Amino acid sequence: MPRAIWSGSVSFGLVTIPVRLFPAVKRKTVRFNQLDARTGTRIRQQKVSSVDGSEIPREQLVRGYELAPDTFVTITDDELASLDPEASRTIDVLEFVELADIDPVFFDSAYWLVPDEIAAKAYRLLAEALSVSGKVGVARFVMRTKQYLAALRPRDGALTMSTMVYADEVVGAETVEGLEAVAEVEVDARELEVALQLIESLSEDFDASTHTDSHREAVLELIERKRTGEVEVVTPTPSATADRVVDLMAALEASVAQADKAKKRHPSAAEKKSASRKSA
Repeated sequence: MPRAIWSGSVSFGLVTIPVRLFPAVKRKTVRFNQLDARTGTRIRQQKVSSVDGSEIPREQLVRGYELAPDTFVTITDDELASLDPEASRTIDVLEFVELADIDPVFFDSAYWLVPDEIAAKAYRLLAEALSVSGKVGVARFVMRTKQYLAALRPRDGALTMSTMVYADEVVGAETVEGLEAVAEVEVDARELEVALQLIESLSEDFDASTHTDSHREAVLELIERKRTGEVEVVTPTPSATADRVVDLMAALEASVAQADKAKKRHPSAAEKKSASRKSA
């Protein structure tokens, strides 16, 4: 069971709702340790001087901000602590906005907000009001000396909170080399029409459970084989080099036809056909 990582209250207007914060996402990554190939034992990392290679004791380590190559300004722990945001146990809702107005690029980590028992009604009221209005609450709060921007939104009758990146942390398309050429390309009306048909042919209701991390599953399978003593010969899969598409329209039309055939073979198509026959 996950444990609460923060406790405080949600505040909007004159309403205060005591809550606890639980992680809403548990990332699953296969992690490896580095070992000494000669002995099979774990290695440890050392912090050494770039001048003479000597190991630096922990008490001699200081923070340095690089101004130019090999030019640093040092900052002490006390100096940083003096700039920490004022400790607060409140998630202050600053405004309510349309969810569609927030680009998904701004969302970072997700959490569940769980109310104290005495605040369950106020909590459910806020969740219901956000659901009906289609709004999300943009808030600010402090956790572990860091100030966060966050979005409160309803999900399955409860409240989730996603921390958000700040505007100056988002990399704009205009700064990415190569994207400027896209603006100069003209799209043919017929090509757009067929592209829309392709999107429609491939459109489905999103079901997250149908998407899995096949690479992680393959790595875990390999680990299990090795654990049980099976000999595994790993050969890299050659990367497929796709032929350059010369005729965009032909490729689009072929894709639409392929998608239509795939939909007819899909189990859901047979179910719909059977249901329509029964209704007839």
